[in-house]
Amino acid sequence: MELGLKNKKILIVGASKGIGKGIAIEFAQEHCDIVAIARSSDLLKDVKTEALEAGAESFSYEVQNIMECDIKDFTKHLLNKYGRFDVVIHNVGGSLVSKNYLGPAEDWGYALKFNAVAAIDMNSILIPLMIEHGYGRIIHISSISAVMLRGNPLYASSKAFLNAYVTTVGRQLASTGVLLCSVMPGAVSFEGSYWDRFVKEGHPRVDDFLRHHQAVNRFGTPEEIAGIVVFMASNKSSFMQATNIPVDGANM
Repeated sequence: MELGLKNKKILIVGASKGIGKGIAIEFAQEHCDIVAIARSSDLLKDVKTEALEAGAESFSYEVQNIMECDIKDFTKHLLNKYGRFDVVIHNVGGSLVSKNYLGPAEDWGYALKFNAVAAIDMNSILIPLMIEHGYGRIIHISSISAVMLRGNPLYASSKAFLNAYVTTVGRQLASTGVLLCSVMPGAVSFEGSYWDRFVKEGHPRVDDFLRHHQAVNRFGTPEEIAGIVVFMASNKSSFMQATNIPVDGANM
């Protein structure tokens, strides 16, 4: 399938490993110009090597911790250095936040910023330029936890907030040529992931989880998430505005 992404300028926030790395390599295979953001210079260098070998037209990267910088200033820096982006992937967040459901507002605020608000802050600078141009794709990596509302309450709630943002703001943007959506992975295993250690140990919780929560009876892969992300970045998704798309192995 010809996706028409060659030479599109792609910004991937959180691109050094796992799903983010898989997304970067998938865009590289479409011969895109990629700008990657992550905290580890060494990991980004490795991704750059693989992406260029996979066919990326160009690959640049910035080492930055989104949670510790002035997000708006950093976003303006990216635009000044690289120009307007055609596609932005927000692979930011995670479940490694407080699990204390009776914790203070600071804990909830951190989880919300980590999983939603930091990316929304970037969007406040990036999206207006897309509207002016009449085209753009903003894709958030959410989680099936936003729908199932299972597990860590702070994580699930913040991803549910993100999905609500995608739906409501995506509708407002639908007529502008800018498509806002999210992809909701289920349980994905890759080197260094939460499930990776348990799989390698042969831990009984793996079989228990798969039997009770994964109808497909296996974990997903970064490549399976990345393929959907790249499709949503293309013109093939032109009638899929404001969608939150599950990619979860029939999670139950």
